[in-house]
Amino acid sequence: MKNPRSSLSNALRLLLTAFIFCLFNSSAISQDNTLTPLQVAKLQHVDDAIISADGRTIAYTVTQPANPLEENKPVSSHLFVRSITDSTGTPFVTSMDVSQIAFRPKYNKITFLGKNEDDKANALYQIGLKGGEAQKLLSYARSISGYEWAKDGKHIAFMVTDPKPEIDNELPYKPEIYEENLPQRRGYVTNVAKKNHKPHELQMKGSIYNIKWAPDMKSLAVAIAPSPRIDDYYMKQKVMITDHHGEKIFAEVNHQGKLGQIEWSPDGEHLAMIAGADIHDPIAGRLLIVPETGGEPTLLNPDYEGMFEQIQWADSTTIQYLTSKGVWSTFGSIDIDGTEMRTSIAPGDAVLQHFAQAPNGNTVFLAEKPTHPQELYVLSSGESQARRITNSNPWLDDVRLGEQKVVTWKAEDGLELQGLLIYPLDYDKGDPYPLITVVHGGPESHYDNGWLTDYSDPGQVAAGEGYFVFYPNYRGSTGRGIEFAKSSQGDMAGAEFDDIVQGVDELVAEGIADSARVGVTGGSYGGYATGWFSTRYTDRFAAGVMFVGISNNISKWGTSDIPEELFLVHARERIWEDYQGFLERSPIYYAGQAKTPLLIMAGKEDTRVDPGQSYELYRHIKTRTDTPVRLVLYPGEGHGNRNATAQYDYNLRMMRWFNTYLKGSKTRPDTEIDQDTIQIEN
Repeated sequence: MKNPRSSLSNALRLLLTAFIFCLFNSSAISQDNTLTPLQVAKLQHVDDAIISADGRTIAYTVTQPANPLEENKPVSSHLFVRSITDSTGTPFVTSMDVSQIAFRPKYNKITFLGKNEDDKANALYQIGLKGGEAQKLLSYARSISGYEWAKDGKHIAFMVTDPKPEIDNELPYKPEIYEENLPQRRGYVTNVAKKNHKPHELQMKGSIYNIKWAPDMKSLAVAIAPSPRIDDYYMKQKVMITDHHGEKIFAEVNHQGKLGQIEWSPDGEHLAMIAGADIHDPIAGRLLIVPETGGEPTLLNPDYEGMFEQIQWADSTTIQYLTSKGVWSTFGSIDIDGTEMRTSIAPGDAVLQHFAQAPNGNTVFLAEKPTHPQELYVLSSGESQARRITNSNPWLDDVRLGEQKVVTWKAEDGLELQGLLIYPLDYDKGDPYPLITVVHGGPESHYDNGWLTDYSDPGQVAAGEGYFVFYPNYRGSTGRGIEFAKSSQGDMAGAEFDDIVQGVDELVAEGIADSARVGVTGGSYGGYATGWFSTRYTDRFAAGVMFVGISNNISKWGTSDIPEELFLVHARERIWEDYQGFLERSPIYYAGQAKTPLLIMAGKEDTRVDPGQSYELYRHIKTRTDTPVRLVLYPGEGHGNRNATAQYDYNLRMMRWFNTYLKGSKTRPDTEIDQDTIQIEN
């Protein structure tokens, strides 16, 4: 016989779940109008944007998150189209996840990659500018991972990954062979205007990551790595100029280091590249020019104290660029000889993330502000300021947000540093508040003065609960030039992390932060910092939430998929040349003195930072101390959570940990997220 209490409890739970589902799909906000974890889970943003050759039509994608209370699956993107003068966009494709949108030259069509319910793999689709049903244009036995149109709108280059090889084994199970027989990424060329035209495979050895048609369609620029290993993708890509079948190599670009965007000049005489300055540059963030005959590229404006994010040729002698500079962005142009760099849009209150420009000068941008995630902006020819034309989260206009400010401080050696600080709502000057320090990963990354809240970054959720939230750009961060990006190399967990502690000390000295209630969180290299601060600097931090972080530099090197990248752009020394030094820069070395309650979370299938790193720190703290420590593993997740429920669960656990040890009773939280936790969302 059923327990009536249990039946009643189940009924209430179902009603509550239904109620929360309604909240997820409505504009409901918390009782005090602050941002909640459930609202973070439903945030949308414009994901990509392009503009037609005549400058009149904009195609863009908008993310569609899954309801974390119903489905644990990744976000999808839907296609929208609008005239540059329209007040609203029209949904064109919402039945599948859309990526890599492009205008098909000369055909007045939009193409994209997608997988319909009848497809076995990602295929190329097209749809007319008047809408209608999307038509499949090109499919292959396996998913198309990228494509590039030639200027005739008929020929296309595309990339496909080989199938995993079948293993012959007479035993009734198949073992996995590590890092051998990995499937290559192949390049193909075909003419989609010819029915049943068989694609030609590019005759090149290695894994192909990018293909660009020359304007005359007689040659291709191909970015290729010697193997499909992630390390080779990062550190060993080369650019080859070949005939359109990839059979004859005309030229090779003599570049070493990380490689990003490559673009042909309109006259076909030059290639522009966003790449690393050399093999030790931690990012592909410099602008290089090389003739179509190959050879040594020229680094334009090597002293530029910023980072090139994106480029597009304006004409055969001028390149439009988008850069990060400090915590801001800049849009402008530069001559191919590097003699003149002109700013069109100076740093302002919106941070530009992406652009596309038509020949008539009409330009679309993706941009964000401290008050909203990434949206679509337009700059019409002759105008001086881009205007926002989408509002993906209208309910966010009714949410109260904490003020966000740029802060600066000096390191012990006098180096000036930048960061962002979000103030708690209803801040009362004079009283110190709890502070959460959020450390970015990389360390080749940085925080812009834009939207700083997501499932793993507490941001405005924490501000609504009475916290200051500090986002430091420590030495080694991007956006401040080559020298600054390299300034942390060979000194892991040294001055780079001391910079952060000094920033926290500055906020404490100003009376903003309560020295007894400082927390820290971060993922990947930011997780490394969190582990370091929770052990080495345990007296300074009262709570930590470490995500996919490093705890033992020796075992990390041997279990990561990017050991050479670690050596070339971070450590600059082999671990076997100084085992003791690498150990002493590891959180496990100081775990015996840890007093900081630490929540460790990791993806169970992470290949970048093996979950063993989380196991190690957990075991050291658990065995050697009485300090509260918990390890949470996310099955099916890798280096960061992709799925909706896993992200939502992470956000709830992170905030509960900080509320417990920075504001609450310091009683160890339950292992489960219960209905009471979800109830606070209404």
